Parts: sequence; structure tokens; C-alpha cells
Amino acid sequence: MRTMLALTCCCFLLAAKAHAALSVTVEEQRLEAAWQAMPQVLSRFEPLVKNLRLELQYTETSRDLAPRLRQHGEQLWQQATYQARTNPNYDDRALYWARLMMTQTLRQWCQQQQACTHLPLLLEALELSSRGQLTMRFAKDSDVRILLTGFDPFLLDRNLNQSNPSGVTALMLDGWVFQQDGKQVEVQSAMIPVRFADFDQGMIEQLLSPLLQEQSIDLLLTVSMGREHFDLEHFPGRRRSAEAPDNLNVRTGGSASNPVLPLLDGEPLPGPEFMAYSLPYSAMLQAEGRFQINDNRSVTTLERGEFAAQSLAELADQTAVQGGGGGYLSNEISYRSLLLRDRYHPELPVGHIHTPRIAAFEPETTAAIVQQIKQMIRLAAASQLQTAEADNHK
Repeated sequence: MRTMLALTCCCFLLAAKAHAALSVTVEEQRLEAAWQAMPQVLSRFEPLVKNLRLELQYTETSRDLAPRLRQHGEQLWQQATYQARTNPNYDDRALYWARLMMTQTLRQWCQQQQACTHLPLLLEALELSSRGQLTMRFAKDSDVRILLTGFDPFLLDRNLNQSNPSGVTALMLDGWVFQQDGKQVEVQSAMIPVRFADFDQGMIEQLLSPLLQEQSIDLLLTVSMGREHFDLEHFPGRRRSAEAPDNLNVRTGGSASNPVLPLLDGEPLPGPEFMAYSLPYSAMLQAEGRFQINDNRSVTTLERGEFAAQSLAELADQTAVQGGGGGYLSNEISYRSLLLRDRYHPELPVGHIHTPRIAAFEPETTAAIVQQIKQMIRLAAASQLQTAEADNHK
């Protein structure tokens, strides 16, 4: 009896999730206006969207569809990164909007079929593959393996034409291989959505946990767009407090006077109020370029307000309002990454880079940002190699 009840509840939940997934999202609702505002951007990967649409026209059931959707997503990611490397236009927007066209196409197909119980799983296959999250493979002969994450464009209701330098960086540096002190360094990248729900459902943990458990990376850099200059965020905080909405127009639910805890698997995210990054920041601060690079130690707490912390001990009895990265997802991805580092790979250098902000689409400024991040990565890799050499001689 209990087994039958459990199966019934499971089927009901799957059906409810599928029904909810059929609804056009806030992000997809912006597509019509985006086509009018920047047709040259949205048309860039339109042939790949048409390929998906054509395949679905000849598909009668969702059975075995997930692997094919993954192929379509991977093709989009590979095309976007290839163009970014070989014909750089310092633009991440086409990937973002093409992905939305694909998810919208899949939803419409499921509505027509009236039998798409597994739509959430199908959407996940398309989403994750088109973000590079399923294709991170380092060469066996790479001596230093670096994972870099970027974010989608965001705050699109303020500026539909917005680009994100962190996303551009992720596209351009995916698969970047260079020599440092006679050793091979390789970078693999992934793109992260600006959606609280994905974080609450454990996307960051699902992406990073296997890599950290297997100790298959040597450096983890999370990147997002921030303030006037570069900020290396020293003390990420646990809570959300930002007023800005995510790309689904969902807000944090927190404020400066009432910061709230993120979720993980339906429960409040566990951990201390603050953590400290472990990047070789002294080396990274030396990266030359157009922008100043700051070791940002500023935090905000309920007890003391805003101040520059010098150590975790100083923050031991404080309640986080904002970490160095603020009270939004930029701060949170760093915090979650550090939690996982402490659990699986305590010696791993992990931290967050906030890039200078851009107003909308500024390719020249973004080019300068990407080049300076490349210098930071070279310096970080050199520091890692020096540390490894010193450890070998102990």
C-alpha cells in the first residue's frame, strides 16, 4: 500500500513539474523584443535552432530524446566557443538568446504532443549541454588544469542589449592551452544561469562536486561582472540580500536588514557566515592592463555594518549581509565553491573575480577585460607551479 502511494505521489510530482515546465518563461518572453532590438545577434546561431526544430517535427515521442537534445546543446556550445576563439567579437549574447530559442522550441513541441512527462529532464539535457557543463574534459598531458565559470547576461529589463564580460571570458578561454615554465596549462569553461532556482536546486554542487572529489582540477575561478575595477573577493558571505532580480524576475527575498539563506535540496544552505578564498591573489594582483585589481576585503554584517575584514577570526561572530561579492549570485557561487573545496579538496585554490562592468555591449572594453584576466590566469598558474615545486623539495 505504501509503495503504491509513493509511486502515485512520484507520478503526480513528475506530472506537476512537467505541466509547470510547459509554461513560457520570463526569459523566453523577452525573445520577441530581442529580435526587434538586435536581429543580427539573434540570427547568429539561428541555423542550429532550425536544426532542432526540424528534428522535432519528425519526432513523435520524447523517449530517447534527451541524448539528441544534449547533442544539439553541445553543438551550440561548441559553435559559440569556436567563433569566440577564431573570430572574436567579444559578444556572449548570441549564445544566451539561441539557448532560449531552443528551450522555447522544445516547450512548444511538448505542448503539441500533449505527452511530455519528462520535459524537465529534457530541458536539463539541453540547458546543461549548451552551457558547456557536460563537456569539460582536460587533456591527459595538461600539468595545470583550470576551471573557469562565467554568467549569462542579466538585468535585461534594464537593458535588453546587455552583454556580460564574464560570459565572454568563459567562451573565449574554453579550451585555452598555454605553456608556463615548461608546463602545459589548460582552461575549461562553463556558463552559469542568473537564476536563484538553479542554485537552490544544486546546480553548482552537481557541476563541481565530481571535479573536486576526484581532484581533477588545480585551480577554480568563478567570474562575474561587478564594479568599476577588478575585485578579487576575499570573504564571500552565506546570505542573500540584494534587491536586484534574477533573469526570471525572482528576487532574493532578503534585504540589508533581513538577509536570507539560500537553499540546497530544500534545506537552508549549511556553512559558516563567511569563508575566505584561497587564490594566489598576491601574484594575480600584478596582472598588467587597463584596470586596477583590488583584493577586496569589504563585507557587510548585521552587527557592524560595512567594514574591511582582515581575517575570518574577525568575522566569527558576525551575521553576513553581504560578502565581498555582494548579496547576489556572484557572491553565492564563490561561497558554494568554497564550501565544496573544504569538503573535498582543501588545498585547492578557489575564488571569485568580479570584472569591471560594462553599460551594454562594449567590445573594446570587454577585450581589455579578457586580456587582463588571461594575465591573471598566467600568474596564478605560475604561482601554482612554484608551490608544487617547493612541495616536491620538502
